[in-house]
Amino acid sequence: MPSSTVGGISFFVAAIFPFQEFFVPIFGIAPKTNLLLYLLVSSPLIFIWRIGIFPRLRSARRAQGVLIASGPDAKILAEEVERDPRYAFLFTSTIDTHDVPPHEVIQRACRVAEDPAISFVAVDFSDAAASAAMPIIYDAAFHKKEFALLDVAELYQEVFDRVPLSLMRYAWVLERLGSSRSYDWLKRGVDIVGGFLIGIPSLLMFPFIMLAIKMDDGGPIFIEQERVGRFQKPIRMMKFRSMSGNDSGNYGSNGTTNLTVTRVGRWLRVLRLDELPQLWSIIRGDLSLVGPRPELPALAAQYSARIPYYNARYLVAPGLTGWAQIRHDRHPHHVAAIEETKEKLSYDLFYLRRRSLFMDLYILFQTARIVFTAKGS
Repeated sequence: MPSSTVGGISFFVAAIFPFQEFFVPIFGIAPKTNLLLYLLVSSPLIFIWRIGIFPRLRSARRAQGVLIASGPDAKILAEEVERDPRYAFLFTSTIDTHDVPPHEVIQRACRVAEDPAISFVAVDFSDAAASAAMPIIYDAAFHKKEFALLDVAELYQEVFDRVPLSLMRYAWVLERLGSSRSYDWLKRGVDIVGGFLIGIPSLLMFPFIMLAIKMDDGGPIFIEQERVGRFQKPIRMMKFRSMSGNDSGNYGSNGTTNLTVTRVGRWLRVLRLDELPQLWSIIRGDLSLVGPRPELPALAAQYSARIPYYNARYLVAPGLTGWAQIRHDRHPHHVAAIEETKEKLSYDLFYLRRRSLFMDLYILFQTARIVFTAKGS
C-alpha cells in the first residue's frame, strides 16, 4: 500500500464526517473536530507505512546488478549504494577494470550473463576492458526476462546530482553541453526581468548597508573586481566590501589571502547582501541569475591548468547563484583549493548538461530559501 493510498484512506475518513448526518445522525462534529480526526487517522498510518512497512518492501525487491568500471568515482558510487538501503538497486559485485586483466573481465562478464539473479549491469563505456566484454553483456539482454545495460556515468549523476570527473572524457563533455537558442533567449529575458524586480527594491537597503560598512572600519564601501566571464572574456563586477581589502586572487606561495572578513562583512555574507550590486551586472549581461560562480583570473588560470574540463564552465555566463552554490557545501573562499574546486566543477558540469528554465527556477527558489534561513556564509 503506497503512501498515496494511506493518505487517500485518511482523507476519505475525514471527508465523510462533514456529511455524517447522512450516515450516523447522532454525531455532531464541527470542522475543527474533523481536522483533528484527519490528523489522528493519517499520522499513525503514514508513520507505520514509512517506518515499518516501506523500508522492508524496498530492501526486499532491490534489483541486483554488477558494476564494471574503475576509478575513485566508481568506488564512491559502489560504497554509497552499499551503505544506503533506500536505493532500489544494489551491486552484488564490482569488476574493477584497473585491477583485473581484460581476459578476466570477459570471463566475469560471461558469468554475469548466465546469472539469472542479475537484472542490470552498469558499465563505463569509455573503458577499453569493459568494451571488450560488451558483446557478451549485450547478448545477455536477449536471454533474460529482465535486464538493463546502464552507463555508470549516468547512474552516478542520478545518485549524486553531479558529474563523475574520473569517468569523463573530452568527447563526452563536448557533445553533451549544448543548449537550444530558445532557452538562451528565454534565460536572458528572465535575467533582465529578475534583475530589475530584485534590483530596484534593493536600492532601499543601500543607504543602510553603506552606513554600516563606513561605521565599521571607515574603509571603502564598494570593491570592483575583474572576473572571468563567458567565453573567457574579462568582466568587471562590483560588490559591497566585506573584507579588510580587495581580494585579487594573487595569494602567493601559501595559497591563502591575508585579508580578513569584517564584522559587518560577516553579516553581509550570511544574508548575501554583499552581492546586491551584481544585479546591475546581470541586467548589463555580464552575469546571469543562474550559472557557474565567476572566478578571479589568477585562480581561474591555476584551475584551467590543473583541472581537466574546467574551461567548459565558460560556455555559459557566470551566475549570481548556481547548482554548485546550493549543492556543494565546501566552497573554496579566498584560497587556491584544487580538490574542492574539482568537486565544485562536477556540479557545474551537471548544471551545464541539464540546464533548463525549470532547473533555473528551482535553483533560484533554493537560493531564496538559503538566504531567508541565513544558511551559510
